[in-house]
Amino acid sequence: MSGKQFNVAVVGATGAVGGAMLEVLDRRDFPVNNLRLLASERSRGKKLKFRGEEIAVEVLGKDSFAGIDIALFSAGASRSREFAPAAAEAGAVVVDNSSAFRMDPEIPLVVPEVNPHAIAQYERRGIIANPNCSTIQMLVALKPIYDEAGIRRIVVSTYQAVSGTGAAAIEELRRQAHDFAAGRELSHEVYPCQILFNCLPHIDVFLDNGYTREEMKMVNETRKIFEDDSIGVTATAVRVPVFYGHSEAVNVETEKKISAARVRELLAAAPGVKVVDEPSLSQYPLAIDCAGRFETLVGRIREDESIANGINLWVVADNILKGAALNAVQIAEVLIGKYL
Repeated sequence: MSGKQFNVAVVGATGAVGGAMLEVLDRRDFPVNNLRLLASERSRGKKLKFRGEEIAVEVLGKDSFAGIDIALFSAGASRSREFAPAAAEAGAVVVDNSSAFRMDPEIPLVVPEVNPHAIAQYERRGIIANPNCSTIQMLVALKPIYDEAGIRRIVVSTYQAVSGTGAAAIEELRRQAHDFAAGRELSHEVYPCQILFNCLPHIDVFLDNGYTREEMKMVNETRKIFEDDSIGVTATAVRVPVFYGHSEAVNVETEKKISAARVRELLAAAPGVKVVDEPSLSQYPLAIDCAGRFETLVGRIREDESIANGINLWVVADNILKGAALNAVQIAEVLIGKYL
C-alpha cells in the first residue's frame, strides 16, 4: 500500500457487522483519513469509538457520501439498493455486504484469496459485492484444490451460528438457555422453532425447488466466483445453537485424483487458511476456537472412499469476521493497493 490515506464510510455502523468492520479497520491498520459512521434515524446521536476517538453516528442519506473514497455497506439489501448507487455516483467505491448485487453480472463478487482479479470490474458500477458468509469460507478452503485438481461437484452441509441472523437471534438463544436453567418454559420469536438444543434445517425462505434461498446462494455464488458454471453444487443449510462461527462439512469430487496429504500441503500454504488436523489428539476446527480469528480453519481432511476422486473437509470460520467484515476490508485493501 502507498502512504495515502482514504476517507471511509461505514453504513450500518451500529450493527454487529458494522462494529466488526471498525474493529477490522483498526486491527489491520487500514489507512483511514476521515471516518464517517452512518446508520438509521434511531441511531442518531450515538457515538462509537475508533482509534481512541469518539465519532458521532450520522443518519444515512443519499447525500452522505461527499468526499468518501470507500463505503463499506452492511445495512441490509433494501438500503443497499437505495443508497449504494448514490454513494457510487458521489465517487465512492462501495463494498456491499448484502445480497442486493451479488448476482448482478455487472458487479464483481469477490473473495480476495480466491478471485482478486475480479475487483478490477468495480469501474463498471462503482460497487463490489461481498459474498454470503458460508460461501466465503468454503471457497477460501476450496480454491487451492480447484487450482490443482479441478472440481466437478461440491456437496456441502452447513452448521450456522445464530449471529448470522442478527442480535435478536443471539438474544433469543441466550434467553432460552437462561430460561432452561431456571426451569421456565421456553419461547421463540426469531426462529420458527426452539433453537436451544436443536438444529433447524431452515435458513432464509424456501423456494419452489425445495431449497432455501441460503442454499441457492451457495450454489450460484460458487459458480460466479470460480467463473465456472460446470461445477455441480448442492447445499443443505442448518442453523445450530452456537453464538459465533459457521461450520461446514464439505465433500468435493475433483476432476483429477488428489490425495489427502496433498490437500493438507496445499492448504497449509494457502492464504487465509489455518490447517487444524490432528484427529488423534482431538485437534480439529471448532466454532468456539474460530471466534475473533481472521483465518478459515480446515481439518478432518480425508479421501472419500466411495468415489474415485473425492475429498472431505471440515471448514470453520468466524461468520461476522471472515464471513462479512474482514472480507469487505480485504477487498478495500486490494482496491487501495492496486486501483485507487
